[in-house]
Amino acid sequence: MTKNARWAGRNTSKDTVRDDVWNALVDTGVNIGPSHSRIPNFAGADLAALNLSRVPAWQAARIVKCNPDPPQIPVRLRALYEGKIVYAPVPELTEGLPFVRLDPALLDSAGVSFEVAATSQGFQQYGVHVEFEEMEVLDFVVVGCVAVTREGGRTGKGGGFADLELGIFRELGKIRPDTQIATTVHSSQVVEDERVVMVAHDSALHWIATEQELIETKTAFPQPTGVAWDVVQPDQYRDIPFLETLRDRITGKD
Repeated sequence: MTKNARWAGRNTSKDTVRDDVWNALVDTGVNIGPSHSRIPNFAGADLAALNLSRVPAWQAARIVKCNPDPPQIPVRLRALYEGKIVYAPVPELTEGLPFVRLDPALLDSAGVSFEVAATSQGFQQYGVHVEFEEMEVLDFVVVGCVAVTREGGRTGKGGGFADLELGIFRELGKIRPDTQIATTVHSSQVVEDERVVMVAHDSALHWIATEQELIETKTAFPQPTGVAWDVVQPDQYRDIPFLETLRDRITGKD
């Protein structure tokens, strides 16, 4: 039985690969803190962020979106020290203002350390909360993953938040068709290509950074053009307070 009880059953093959990855992280002792039912933190996350910083699109980026999870603290921290604007979502999009904007110049002038601002609690406290429509166009996107493949396949913890966010960004013109999508994971989270089956509303990865290497996927998967509203789950409408009204704004529904 899958331990991913909260979202289990939506895709049983992805449930299996997620459980295998979570178990392996724990069994090998490279997990930091609990792993199951979350984007798992891991030993070497800082090295993975270092490898990610070698991506040319990262180096050129002024505006970065990054997921809010612990393994990506080094990514958010590096972005702030490099002078980049960082957008991070409120975990699981549970607030009416779903994203937080972190401006390193404003944080510095307010005496807020980047080490604090890079944490989930810190960016929610010290960042500026914004609507999707208020966000600038994103130059580079970092998403949290549980399992990834070298051909660009990915799966998160099962809640569908990353693909929903990316679909909304595309609907609103906040990411360009050529915007690079990346993640940082432990090398053991890179699985065989056939283990992660991508569907039409899944966004593929262009880059995977681990503690050992930087992988350019050169993915052949087509990226979605917007939100697949027909596959949004009832619990997502229930748990994400702004989602229904945002859908109506995007689709023009009265």
